[in-house]
Amino acid sequence: MLQATRKAVLQPQFTTALARNIAEVRAAQRLRYRVFAEEMGARVPGREQGIDCDLYDAYCDHLIVTHTATGQAVGTYRLLNGAQARRAGGFYSDTEFDLAALSGMRDDIVEAGRACIHPDFRGGTVLTLLWAGILEYVLRGGYRYLVGCASLPLADGGASAARIYTALAAERATPSQYRVVPRAAWTMPCLPQQGDAALPVLLKGYRRLGAYVCGAPAWDADFNTADLFLMLPMTEVDARYVRRWTRN
Repeated sequence: MLQATRKAVLQPQFTTALARNIAEVRAAQRLRYRVFAEEMGARVPGREQGIDCDLYDAYCDHLIVTHTATGQAVGTYRLLNGAQARRAGGFYSDTEFDLAALSGMRDDIVEAGRACIHPDFRGGTVLTLLWAGILEYVLRGGYRYLVGCASLPLADGGASAARIYTALAAERATPSQYRVVPRAAWTMPCLPQQGDAALPVLLKGYRRLGAYVCGAPAWDADFNTADLFLMLPMTEVDARYVRRWTRN
């Protein structure tokens, strides 16, 4: 399992570790609030305290990239494995999707969510460190699947989200036995014949590693996003990424 140490990874100006105490969890929650509430305008629980928090936080491991010179949390993902999800009453994704198709796999799953990076540190290094930490966590824990929701903004009326989903579903649709069903389905707009849309940076990471799109998007009313449920079998991950991004 990823050790909660302050050992630097790849770049000496950053450290990557799991939160060891409530103060470090709070740092991640404050970063999430800054990105989700202040930058994106999302409705998040914990607004009165200036944090983003929910009931799942108490059960999750919180992966944090810290800027060593300032001690500031600049990137975070929270990780919920199958055993933790049982104690929490389910994965967070259960609130957005019917995951019945995955019922026999839950103990082999890690769910990654609540991803965000400080706006001053979005050049690529912090994202690479987060993915390295996630892969190390999953592989050392012996889990077989990484799952999570990737959010597509709808500020343009949904045109970009529709193009992204259509392209990814054609390229990386999961086998039918792993399809999930959105609890609140998002209705795609009619698309013009021409036009492309850039993938959000976090979604690029999933795609590069070989993740599958597991069905139609769900609508997240609090974030006003179309959320894709993604599943990454560890057998699909290129060994080059494992060697490059982990300390095994």
